[in-house]
Amino acid sequence: MLIPSIDLQNSRIVQLVQGEKLAIASDDVDAWIEKFAKFPKVQLIDLDAAMSRGNNDELVRRIAARLPCRVGGGVRTVGRAEELLAAGAQAVIAGSALFRGPGQWSAADAAGDPSIVVNHDFARALAQTIGPQRVIAAVDSKGGRVVIHGWKTPLPIGPVAAVLALEGYCDEFLYTHVDKEGLMQGTDMDAIRAVREATARRVTAAGGITTRAEIDALHAMNVDAVVGMAIYTGSLAIE
Repeated sequence: MLIPSIDLQNSRIVQLVQGEKLAIASDDVDAWIEKFAKFPKVQLIDLDAAMSRGNNDELVRRIAARLPCRVGGGVRTVGRAEELLAAGAQAVIAGSALFRGPGQWSAADAAGDPSIVVNHDFARALAQTIGPQRVIAAVDSKGGRVVIHGWKTPLPIGPVAAVLALEGYCDEFLYTHVDKEGLMQGTDMDAIRAVREATARRVTAAGGITTRAEIDALHAMNVDAVVGMAIYTGSLAIE
């Protein structure tokens, strides 16, 4: 399944390269809502909330009222997850808060047991409060390691180990291959396959997915594909 992505920043729909460089910005929200209206799932990420620069809650409510959205960005508390569900999200995407950053574990302990970097307390509270069926755990990987805090902080755990540690708290994983994100150079099928084979949960992949052939190959693996840049640039037709 193809899942279109909508990223929000400063009350606009945007696409960033590697999470930083602004490549596309659009104020015509209604046009994109109409364009994505036929899709059974749409991914909506509030980049400002993710970066602790305010939020786009009004726009989230407006879009989620018209599209079947899974919403992420800045989900650091159970209360925030509940707010997004109340705003119309069908599921909530949690990412960095599912992990414990440097300073909360020793390198020696993490080397012996990488799963200690997973924030089990938050993951458990989230699942118990809103239900695992509405929790999508985001695992972002760069250079073979999980990265958090806007992809700037690498952790001593790989994506497969992270998935194994988190699968008891969610019904789906969003795996982003950061090395390819926004570059429109194709994605890493082997990395996605490793995550797919590690868990019985649903898996959605993002990061560099550009062509229909890649989407079909992922579908054959029982993996959904989140696509952003290729749609907004017109290189991937969705009509």
